[in-house]
Amino acid sequence: MALVKLVKNKAYYKRYQVKFRRRRENKTDYYARKRLIIQDKNKYAAAKYRFVVRRTNSDIICQIVKADIDKDVVIAAAYSHELVRYGVKVRGLKNYAAAYATGLLLARRINAKFGIEIEGQVDVDGKAFHVEETAEERRPFKAVLDVGLARTTTGARIFGALKGASDGGLHIPHNVKRFPGSYKGEGEEGWVYDPEVHKKRIFGLHVSEHMEALKESPDALKKQYGKYIEAGITADKIEAMWKNVHQNIRADPNKPRDPSERGYFKVKAKK
Repeated sequence: MALVKLVKNKAYYKRYQVKFRRRRENKTDYYARKRLIIQDKNKYAAAKYRFVVRRTNSDIICQIVKADIDKDVVIAAAYSHELVRYGVKVRGLKNYAAAYATGLLLARRINAKFGIEIEGQVDVDGKAFHVEETAEERRPFKAVLDVGLARTTTGARIFGALKGASDGGLHIPHNVKRFPGSYKGEGEEGWVYDPEVHKKRIFGLHVSEHMEALKESPDALKKQYGKYIEAGITADKIEAMWKNVHQNIRADPNKPRDPSERGYFKVKAKK
């Protein structure tokens, strides 16, 4: 049968409706969004919270958001550039360890805001942890993961933020299939998860191993980790730095910004 060209007439164009602006800009997947925010009718006006994770070229953003009738309302937020206040001495705050710490920071802020005394997983070991299984009295704050248009590949940094928020005391339904160290076994073995691999990522030990590998070529080491060297952070000090950051976050998640801070690592000129 010959190809028949479809001629779109005036009636077609009069009925044509353009997609939403953010859909045209490839910023929002409304098909997925509807299923994230829709609430059961028998729950009336109960809020349904989302744990929103976004990654930019220079930052990792974590937010707790609820959908209102005409807008989204941000309940609390945490940014990876805030980690400088808690003991991070280097600037490249986009790796897996920074994502975990940002999720932990948001979780502790939410629990402090609502007076929820749930510590979560204090001894970080990379193992699967679900706070609702340990809560005895008050229920933990519950949210669902919203990754937007990000690729949900195994080991992605969005899951580092998820793990940090879960260890911090938030109830976010998840499993270990997309964490680092998880893979599908052969035959009837099913999914295999190695928490030690995940733990190395949480404490930045993959960065330490790379620094050790570059020791034989000082020029490459200086080019890749010059800021680390200037700050006195060697390969054997990275794990201790992140442990100290986790302790500082738990001690005071709402630490005020230093007067010298100005936006994204810009410091006011000294007089």
